[in-house]
Amino acid sequence: MTSWGKKVTPENAWRSYPRPQLKRAKWRNLNGLWDYAITAPSVARPTRMDGKILVPFAVESRLSGVARRVDPEDRVWYRRSFTVPADWAGQNVMLNFGAVDYEANVWVNGAMVGGHKGGFDSFGFDITDYLRAGENELVVQVADPTSAGSQPRGKQILKPEGIWYTAVSGIWQTVWLEPVPKLHIADVRATPDIDRGTLKVEVALSGWANDTDAVRLTARSGGKTIASTIIRANRETTLAIPDARLWSPEDPYLYDLVAELVTVRDPYAGLEERDRKAYDARFTEGERETYAAAQVTGAVRDRVETYFGMRKISVGPGAIAGQPMLLLNNKPYFQHGTLDQGWWPDGLHTPPSEEAMRYDLEFLKKAGFNMVRKHIKIEPARYYYDADRLGVLVWQDMPSGGGEDQFVTGTSQSQAVMSSDMMAQHQDELTRMIGDLRAFPSIVMWVVNNEGWGQYDAATLAHYVRGMDPSRLVNAASGWLDVAPEVSDVLDIHTYEDVPRRPPLQSNRAIVLGEYGGIGLPVEGHLWQPGDRNWGYQTATDQADYIARYKRKMDEVIRQAKEHGLSASVYTQTSDVEGEINGLLTYDRARAKAPAERLAEIAAPLWEKEADR
Repeated sequence: MTSWGKKVTPENAWRSYPRPQLKRAKWRNLNGLWDYAITAPSVARPTRMDGKILVPFAVESRLSGVARRVDPEDRVWYRRSFTVPADWAGQNVMLNFGAVDYEANVWVNGAMVGGHKGGFDSFGFDITDYLRAGENELVVQVADPTSAGSQPRGKQILKPEGIWYTAVSGIWQTVWLEPVPKLHIADVRATPDIDRGTLKVEVALSGWANDTDAVRLTARSGGKTIASTIIRANRETTLAIPDARLWSPEDPYLYDLVAELVTVRDPYAGLEERDRKAYDARFTEGERETYAAAQVTGAVRDRVETYFGMRKISVGPGAIAGQPMLLLNNKPYFQHGTLDQGWWPDGLHTPPSEEAMRYDLEFLKKAGFNMVRKHIKIEPARYYYDADRLGVLVWQDMPSGGGEDQFVTGTSQSQAVMSSDMMAQHQDELTRMIGDLRAFPSIVMWVVNNEGWGQYDAATLAHYVRGMDPSRLVNAASGWLDVAPEVSDVLDIHTYEDVPRRPPLQSNRAIVLGEYGGIGLPVEGHLWQPGDRNWGYQTATDQADYIARYKRKMDEVIRQAKEHGLSASVYTQTSDVEGEINGLLTYDRARAKAPAERLAEIAAPLWEKEADR
């Protein structure tokens, strides 16, 4: 158990609003104790439950109170009751799930309200028509084949060992209720352009809108309004952000943005269809929006709060002639990060608390890191919220998929052959990952593939990701099979040699060490498998040896950065995970293998005379 896990109770388990980039004032948290049962797939519904489970912790985790293996043929059932607050009358009620691994079916008062497949993304259902006065019953059934299936799952496996970890099944993020109008704001996408000093804002509504539906946008800095406009429903606009304060790890400044669904008088009232074009021609787009703003009538129908950062990530010229580098806000910026698995001994995929999750980022900042590579796992949204506020760049991996034989082995450039169903599911979840996370300014790179793990058609997927989000960099393949050089913004190699290998120079993309390091140091009393073989890519004998090995690797990274134009390095890894002992922290986060201040001191030469690089 971690120190945070020891403090978890049904009353305090994950109480923060779970969607910080689309926040509403009214909501109800459904985390806490639920009834659970595990049955055969033939059971239509269990007649009795097996006991209590603490949501939002996965069935296999200790914090769930169950800590039981889920086999591919099992079905996990959840049940609880809830009431709808009286002051929500007249509103529709959304039932939201942060994430459920893997296939969920949901019933309210005996009626099925929907289903979802995907282990890492959020989803929800409008349950208004299924509610009744007083107490309501919520039932969720989950199936999870894990490595016996072919879905994106990251490092989960049914027989954990080495770099493969304990499987995670069921509800593992917050469940909540939320009142909304029937037509409500479904998504707000804000994309900064620091070169023009503008912010493009796109707003999507939940359904069909008419000419009287509009969205009022207000950008604020330090509580002061700096830009405001109104747009027609399901449209986009551009806000001017004067004298923009740029977001960076050294100054993670964020602006507030409020979107409100309002009603405007019908600008076409009394006009025949043939006269509408003539009416539109009277105004420029800006003038028409200004006119519409003056026509707002009635109360605000829906209101969401979000935020944005003015920052730019790109590839451009650096100090080494002919070798492009990673740029932050148009300047060369070395990204020094860790491979971050995001696993916990007591919660597995779910950190024991919001405070625990934030601790990892705070430690890394103290240790001189400015980036994490979120390794084939997607975190709860509040993780990226913390990264935004603390100033930590994020490379976000797509969780790998395929069966237990998902590795593409050998040195050939061939890729895996996937079935149509497998490809469709993988691409669907890739789309939803980007949709869920693209609002967070800390995320600067999408990593489409890790090594050869279920890698297929990498160039097509990388082009697809770039089309979905051209504001960020695309890493087509981190390590092993570099089969899409024409679309990947970086050449990313993995090197676990004692002295990291130097990637070959590139004329059209940046070069990075996507993984290196891996120094193991077992700490007695803080091992997942005491007495068993615990491993790292190399093993230190004590802290002094650990620091010496770490410095030897960092000295080579610093040399490559200054002499060959290396743009980024990713050290393996933030913490120990189960049998892996190559973390900077023990698995329970109780001990650091080296003082954070010493790690920061070793890395400091990376940024000396930055302007000369």
